[in-house]
Amino acid sequence: VILPARNEAAAIGPLLAEISQRLPEAELIVVDDGSSDDTAAIATRHDARVISHPYPKGNGAAVKTGAREATGDILVFMDADGQHRPEDIPLLLAKLEEGYDMVVGARGMQDHAGAHRGFANAVFNRLASWMVNHRVEDLTSGFRAVRAERFRRFIYLLPNSFSYPTTCTMSFFRAGFSVAYVPVSMPPRV
Repeated sequence: VILPARNEAAAIGPLLAEISQRLPEAELIVVDDGSSDDTAAIATRHDARVISHPYPKGNGAAVKTGAREATGDILVFMDADGQHRPEDIPLLLAKLEEGYDMVVGARGMQDHAGAHRGFANAVFNRLASWMVNHRVEDLTSGFRAVRAERFRRFIYLLPNSFSYPTTCTMSFFRAGFSVAYVPVSMPPRV
């Protein structure tokens, strides 16, 4: 489980505790993206492996760092701000085991940060669906489970910014890999 984190001291401790409780065998990697708070220290106290960037490089850069360092065959990416619920991880993994290469936690319209963002994401989802000839339910969700070797094929394409989920999703579809969506609800960020 890879958590890119920048200044998430308020959320990271309880989140890591819940992940550890639900998935005690999981490797927990927190990529501290140049935080100026106690994110790294709190993550270390919760037995996560912490990799620190010396300065903020971006959410996508933190995801790539975590993917390069992880040892497992399956990578789960989730936000460190409390928006993604650890209880939904088994849903993603169960769907992945049905033969998919990537499973994305798809948000409902009510889970987007504001109506304007929900509308924009709906437009992007329709455009992406047209481009790949497959329904794209949530192009920008960062909550996903992927087969590590498949994900690493595209790591050089992924931007360092928040748009890495878009590039990842489109790359998987264009390469002919199987992508599925699981509906999840997302509480407000901490």
